[in-house]
Amino acid sequence: MINSLRGMNDILSEDYERFTYFINTATDIAQKYGYHFIETPLLEETALFKRSVGESSDIVGKEMYQFIDKGENDVCLRPEGTAGVVRAFVQKKLDKAGGIHRFFYHGSMFRYERPQKGRLRQFHQFGVESFGVDSVYEDAAMIMMVSDILKALGIAYRLQLNSLGDSNCMPQYRDSLVSFIEKCEDDICEDCVRRKATNPIRVLDCKNGTCQVIYKEAPKLINHLCSACEDDFEKLKKILDDNEIAYEIDTNLVRGLDYYSKTAFEFVSDNIGSQSAIAGGGRYDRLVEFLDGRPTPAVGFAMGIERLMELIKMPEVKRDGYYLGAMDEEAIDLVVSLTHKKRKSDKATCDYKAKNLKSHLKGADKVNARFCCVIGTNEMQNDTIWVKDLENKTESTMFLKNF
Repeated sequence: MINSLRGMNDILSEDYERFTYFINTATDIAQKYGYHFIETPLLEETALFKRSVGESSDIVGKEMYQFIDKGENDVCLRPEGTAGVVRAFVQKKLDKAGGIHRFFYHGSMFRYERPQKGRLRQFHQFGVESFGVDSVYEDAAMIMMVSDILKALGIAYRLQLNSLGDSNCMPQYRDSLVSFIEKCEDDICEDCVRRKATNPIRVLDCKNGTCQVIYKEAPKLINHLCSACEDDFEKLKKILDDNEIAYEIDTNLVRGLDYYSKTAFEFVSDNIGSQSAIAGGGRYDRLVEFLDGRPTPAVGFAMGIERLMELIKMPEVKRDGYYLGAMDEEAIDLVVSLTHKKRKSDKATCDYKAKNLKSHLKGADKVNARFCCVIGTNEMQNDTIWVKDLENKTESTMFLKNF
């Protein structure tokens, strides 16, 4: 027997209902915020992620599904969604067109990492990207959108905030952080030693317990912000306060990707164990330029759908649609035709075998139909159909011309 690959799961029955409920809910809210759907390829040039996500990241260094295709192209399955959307934004020359462009997307991402609960090798993300708005109000709108989605799904969360500064204040902070790392270099993990030379701020994102304790004493970026970044961060906090969105300041929140600047945020849950992040994002004003586009302010977020699945509070499922069945072989063709006709206006399903009434009622229950509709010999003779409303528990017989 051939099984699915490790960390790549099927989505069936109840999981599928939760999955589609999430997609529909998040899509509806994104559209209310004025966002439009974008679909990018699963397969991209490897260079796209090396230049955007950064070669110092674990995603590029350890986790990408990368290979040489039959045309000798260095390609990989996308490990995250933002880079592909930015590539499409630049390729379609939207950076040169100017104006504001807002997109949302959902789909599969791939990372070769150790599978665990809520973390798979093929996983699904819902993401949002905004281009052309150089305002902290857009950052706040992103956070509000995530909050609205999680509230609509009945998911409790804590919001964590930080500022990553910009090209004016980051270099000075980086020097201070490197000096700190060098003083404790003998006590930190190998990954952090490597990151000191490639992207030192990422040591703050290390999950090693010993490193986490050490970095509590590290200099804080939030204390090294230039006046413009500090003003933006204070304004962001005020907007969230005014709109009653609670938050915590996490001075070690840096995000895992190289292209972020200024606002960084993460939504976490206390109900999914150690892997508590359920959504995150921030501002990445330099990424469009990194990918050969015109400098364009941008901000976005992504949500890992598998992380959220068991937290979603599903609405009460009401009976819906019609189930049609035949009690005699002679009625099967008529039932099929009636079902096809009914589908033009309603949800409808039918059974292709002649069965007794009890079996048809069970069949209607299995598909959660509201109406069980049955035709037997008597109904065929009289051009009628027997209908039971399984919600109101009422029965009636009606002429087929009125059905």
